[in-house]
Amino acid sequence: MHYGIIAAGEGSRLVQEGVALPKPLVSIQGKPMIKRLIDIFLQGDAESISVIVNEQMTQVQEYLKNLAPSLPVPLRIVVKSTPSSMHSFFELSSLMKRSGGKFVLTTVDTIFRPEEFIPYVKAFGAAADDVQGMMPMTPFIDDEKPLYIEVDGERRITAFLDAPLPSTRYVSGGIYGLTPPAFDVLQSCMSRGVSRMRNFQRALVEAGLLLRGYEFQKIVDVDHAGDIATAEAFLNEKS
Repeated sequence: MHYGIIAAGEGSRLVQEGVALPKPLVSIQGKPMIKRLIDIFLQGDAESISVIVNEQMTQVQEYLKNLAPSLPVPLRIVVKSTPSSMHSFFELSSLMKRSGGKFVLTTVDTIFRPEEFIPYVKAFGAAADDVQGMMPMTPFIDDEKPLYIEVDGERRITAFLDAPLPSTRYVSGGIYGLTPPAFDVLQSCMSRGVSRMRNFQRALVEAGLLLRGYEFQKIVDVDHAGDIATAEAFLNEKS
């Protein structure tokens, strides 16, 4: 499996709340968030890992360059400041297209348990060829602006919504398991001036791609200083 990490955000809210380190280097359970993700991806049979960081994050750039030689798979680094996560994905896409096949993309501040992630990766890897994406979703809502997911009885994703319907149980987990047809949709979004990952996800549905939801018990985003303690408490919970 090939993996991508979007780590190009400014982390301005953390800075305003007194967190000095760049977000990717903020420690969760004694390990920088970006290293924690890389270690989990290696457990998930990573063949390559691609990361985008912004131009101002020289500390993160140096950290990754020093880490790369010690890894058993290629760590490919893109340095570019972008206006949104979708634009960051576009900058990574040229690297990920070369890899071919299925890939999993996540933002650096997405915190989940390896015990849930590894079975998800295996399920996505084993999914039938007609499944063009598999998106983690969770009933746990901890986001300021959650993206709700509507699924049918076969867990096929039918809509991504800013506001829930009465039948809606899940929100997006900020993890994207996709296949090469997604790159065409991404290019179309860029050409049309579409921005934000949630609009890209809507475009995937509108383009007719078969996306399935995969339930995680809980996923936590680290956007504020207080979220660091929330994430650590979550990881310390008994599953």
